[in-house]
Order: sequence, then C-alpha cells, then structure tokens
Amino acid sequence: MAHRNVCTMLVRTLLLCSLMALGVHSVGKKNIPDKEKNPAYWNTWAQSTLKQALQLQELNTKVAKNIILFLGDGMGVATVTAARILKGQLNGQSGEEYEMEMDKFPYVALSKTYNTDAQVPDSAGTATAYLCGVKANEGTLGVSAAAVRSQCNTTEGNEVTSILKWAKDAGKSVGIVTTTRINHATPSAAYAHCVDRDWFSDGEMPQEAVDAGCKDIARQLFENIQDIDVIMGGGRKYMFPKDTPDVEYPNDKLHMGTRKDGRNLVDEWKERMKEKRAHYVWNKKELLSLNPNKVDHVLGLFEPSDLPYDLERNKETDPSLTELVDVALKILKNNPNGFFLLVEGGRIDHGHHDGKAKQALHETVEMDRAIGRAGLLTSVHDTLTVVTADHSHVFSFGGYTPRGNNIFGLAPMMSDVDQKPFTSILYGNGPGYKLINGLRENVSTVDYQQNNYRAQSAVPLSYETHGGEDVAIFSKGPLAHLLHGVKEQNYIPHVMAYAACVGQNREHCRAASSGGLRPSPSPGAVPVSVLAVALTLAWLRC
Repeated sequence: MAHRNVCTMLVRTLLLCSLMALGVHSVGKKNIPDKEKNPAYWNTWAQSTLKQALQLQELNTKVAKNIILFLGDGMGVATVTAARILKGQLNGQSGEEYEMEMDKFPYVALSKTYNTDAQVPDSAGTATAYLCGVKANEGTLGVSAAAVRSQCNTTEGNEVTSILKWAKDAGKSVGIVTTTRINHATPSAAYAHCVDRDWFSDGEMPQEAVDAGCKDIARQLFENIQDIDVIMGGGRKYMFPKDTPDVEYPNDKLHMGTRKDGRNLVDEWKERMKEKRAHYVWNKKELLSLNPNKVDHVLGLFEPSDLPYDLERNKETDPSLTELVDVALKILKNNPNGFFLLVEGGRIDHGHHDGKAKQALHETVEMDRAIGRAGLLTSVHDTLTVVTADHSHVFSFGGYTPRGNNIFGLAPMMSDVDQKPFTSILYGNGPGYKLINGLRENVSTVDYQQNNYRAQSAVPLSYETHGGEDVAIFSKGPLAHLLHGVKEQNYIPHVMAYAACVGQNREHCRAASSGGLRPSPSPGAVPVSVLAVALTLAWLRC
C-alpha cells in the first residue's frame, strides 16, 4: 500500500511539472494588479456604475425609427462569458474584467427558449418565436404549432408573419445579414412559411411535397415578401439549376446548383430589379466597391453554403460580419422611414456542434465587433437594438482557473480519478469524446489550442447538442426597458413592434408626435394624478 501511495504521488508530481512546462502558470498565485488591492478602486468603479444606473430612471419612450436584432445562434450565457474573456485577452488584458459591446447595453432579460414540442429547442422553432411572436414546433419556420414537421398539407392556414414583414408593410426598409446560408433556420423564419427547415431548395424536398404545392425556402425568399432591401449571406447553390457550376468553385460538384425546377433565382431577381438601384455581389471586392448612398437593394451571396469561420476566411475575398453589417446599415439608412435589420452570427452554433470552442468563441467576438459598428452608425435615441440567442449549448468552462488563464488553456489541477490534466473548456456531449486504450486521452499530448481542436466531452456524439437553459436578451434604445425579467421568447418581437409602431397593437402611437409613446389607458382606468389627489384628501381628513 505504501509503495502504491508513493507511486501515485510521483505520478501527480510529474504531471504537475508537465503542466508547468506547458505554460499553465495557474499552480501558483496570479499577480494581482496593484490597483485592485485598493478598496477605493472597486468602490469608485461601483459608484460610477451606480450613477449610470440612476440615469436610466429617465426612460427612453421615443418611437423607434429603426430596429436591429442581433441573433447569436447558440450563444448561451457561458458562451458570452467565455467570449468576453477571449476578447479581453485578444486586447492584452486578463479578460475577466473586459466589457464587450453587448455588455454595455443597459437592459438585460432572460428568454425561455423551449419549443411547443421540445424542452430543448432547435433554431427553427425558436426563430419563429423571436421573429413572428408565436411559439412553434421544432424544425418548422413561420408557421404555428398547428403545423406538423415535414407534412406539407399542414402548412396552409397556419402561416404566421414576422416583424420583418410588419416593418416592410409600414414603409420601412428591411434587411437580413447572416454568416450561414440565407435560407438557413434563423433568417428563413423572417420570410418563409415552411414545415421543414431542411427544404433549402426543391432539390432537398420530397417529390410529394413539391407536387402538393409546397415551396422551397430559397424560392420563398424572393416571392413571399417583395423586394427585401438587403440580403447578405451564403447559400448560393440553392438559387441555381441543378449541376450549374459555382462562380467561385466551378470544378467542385459539392457546390453546384441544386434546383430541380431549372429556375435561376439570381437572374430572376436581377431582371425584376433592373429599373431600380439594385446590385448582385458575390465577393468582398464587389461588396466594398458599392456606394451605399446610391444603392437601395443588394443581394449578396458570398458562398455556395455557409460563410467560412472568421478564423479561416480569406480576408482579401471574404467579407467579415462587421463589414457586411456596415454596408447593410449604410444602405438601409437611405430610407427616411427607418429600417429593420436582422443580423445573425450563425456559425457560433456550428462551432459548438463540432466541439470546436475556439471557432465558436471567435465567431461570438466577431459578432460583438459588428454590434459595436452598428452602435457607431446609429443612435440610441431612435434605434432599438436587441441582442439575444435562440438557444444555448452544452458548453462550459471551469476547473478553478486563476485570473487571466488562457480561455483555451488547461485547468490548474489534474483529475483525481484518472490522474490526467484537462482543459477548462468542456462539453457535456459531442465529438470530443475520445478514449485511448480504454482511457481518457491525455490532452497534454495534443495541441489543444489549435483552431479546430475538439474539446473533450462527457458523452460521445458525432454532433454536440443544444442546451435548454434560458438565454440573455440585451437591449438599448427606445422602450428597451420593456425587455426585462424572465420572458417567453416570443415576447421579443412584440416589444420591437410596439416600440417601432409596426404590426398589431399600434393604438399607443397616437402620442408619438408629442415626444414619446404612452400606453393607451385601459377602459375605466383612473389617471394617476386623480388617485394621488384622492389619497391626499383622505389622509388630511384622517
């Protein structure tokens, strides 16, 4: 027994030395900045924050001329926190104290993400909720819960419209920007009514659904809401006839057109828009050569499928999300009536599904940069900006890491079960599960900081799953304070519509001309001033 204990201690000592050699400096105490040792530092910071909070007592009740919805697909609270640390470390700080753009928003709420038929949701049913104001079944887009996934005959009569359409009908310009396919789940709910999120083109639909009259999502992009002003994302191959070579990858069969109906939706769009200030672009050079002041409509399809991860994109040919948002906003601002813009950081979700935390977190950082750019191009006085997620992932980071620990680094301890080190970032399930000779892989033998490293997971799955906990809603601008507390996800577009006086429930807009929006009084309601006088008189009599 004594010999065994000595061996165990020796193994632990060797592993501890290995961790130190690998650059994990967390075994000792981290140097604390001198200013943080002084209570005055924290008290001053807190008092400054308090003063800012007190200013929020004067609510912004103006009309929201513009609405911007940033959707981080799969951006749970743990992802936001880890991305904050990463962005801070990219800026030379320890990271924990860093403030992202979304962190600066004055109002935060929680969104309950479940679908009508799922405790842990998917991105289609959730998109229907936060865009159309109605909870729906997983896998369905722009239809109520009365519609059944993949059953074409349940579509008609169950369609629900989105805030994008409400804004368009009110005379505003509207746009969609995404890092995924433009006909992927999140953007599709803004314009499509489809009982299956995978019906990207008619090439992915069962023939009986086509024969029954159901339309593929790509077709609905151009037919359901006429002239969406800004369309930017991927999904080029779904717009062209089957086997049409792609303009960028002409020899790659995987990227060839998929449409069985023979239609060229891009050419049809260009023909329809030829008398307008409209442009079709497919690369960064063409996009940035546009003069936004002379453009009212743009169709930008930058990849056959999804856009590349930000860490992997060609910075000469592939636009970043920030660049897409910059051009989109400059075009949409041409409309004096205002605009609605949906922006999706869609590949956060893809990174997590693949167990590639580094890709997911860098995608989150890039979306935060886009949020910052949007803030510079708009004003909180007339623009309601909302940042939220559709769902989370089974992503976590922990292990008692010290201040400033590399977010992709090792925990400062070894497992007391298998005597091996582990990364701070882990997944509850996914493709990172790996055994060698029946034992957990020793992460110190691999490059766990490379871009496509798959973090270890507790349960083996080829595709990591979503998480079911609430996600955050950050908001700023007119009536942003209405997004507070814990709310159902479908509440979000109702607030945006109310603030912008679009869609239903516009009676309150009669007060807009007098400087702010006020709810219409309920029938029989007694004004607060009358109640105050009555209470005062009663008190005096006493």
